[in-house]
Amino acid sequence: MAQDMLSTVVKPIHKEGYKFISIFAGVTVLLFLIAEPLGWIGVGLTVWCYYFFRDPERQTPIREGLMVSPADGVISLIEPAVPPAELEMGDAPLTRVSVFMNVFNCHVNRMPIGGRIAKIAYRPGKFLNASLDKASVDNERNSMAIEMADGRKIAVVQIAGLVARRILCEVEEGSDLQTGARFGMIRFGSRVDVYLPEGVAPLVALGQTMISAETVIADLTSAEPRRIAEPR
Repeated sequence: MAQDMLSTVVKPIHKEGYKFISIFAGVTVLLFLIAEPLGWIGVGLTVWCYYFFRDPERQTPIREGLMVSPADGVISLIEPAVPPAELEMGDAPLTRVSVFMNVFNCHVNRMPIGGRIAKIAYRPGKFLNASLDKASVDNERNSMAIEMADGRKIAVVQIAGLVARRILCEVEEGSDLQTGARFGMIRFGSRVDVYLPEGVAPLVALGQTMISAETVIADLTSAEPRRIAEPR
C-alpha cells in the first residue's frame, strides 16, 4: 500500500529534465542564501520543474484499429485541414484533432497508433499561443507521417507554443513503433495535432481531457459518427 501511494507522487523523469531540475535546485539554494521566503518560492518552482518532466508509464489499449491521444492535455480544435505540405500527403483536407498542453501537463509525446515513421520534417516558425488555429500554420513545428500496416498514413505534428522553445523528436525515419511508444516531447507549453485517415471520425469532443497513450481518439474499424459532448 505504501509503495502504491509513493508511486502516485514519485514519477520517472524524462532524461531531458535532469539538467533543468539541477538548475532550478541550484538557484533555489542561492535564493535561500539571499532570503528564506525567496528560497521557498524556488522550492515550489523546482517541484513544478520536476513534474513538468515526468514520464509515467501508461496503460495503452492494444486492440487493432484503436488510435490514442499523442499527448496529455485538452482537445482545443477538431476541424478539417490539409496536412503539412512538407509531409507530401496531398491537398485533401483530413480531420485534424488538436491536443493543447499547458505547463502543468506531462509533455512526453506518444505514438497515436503503431506503424513505420515514413517521413519526418522540421519547419522553423513563430511562437504564437498554441491554442490558436493559426499556430498550426505559423508556429515552429515538427511533422511526422506514420504509415500503418494497411498502407494508410496519418500525420502527427508537434507544435511549439507561446513559451515552448524546443521541440524534441527522438525517433528516426524508418523506425517501426508500437501504439503508445514515446517519440519526443516539447518543452514548456505546446500542442500536438493528429490528422485522421479519410473517413475516420474522432471519438473525442472539444474540451475533453486527454491522457497520452490511454485515451482513445478514434477507431479505424468503427463507423460511429463524431461524438458530441456537453459540460456536466
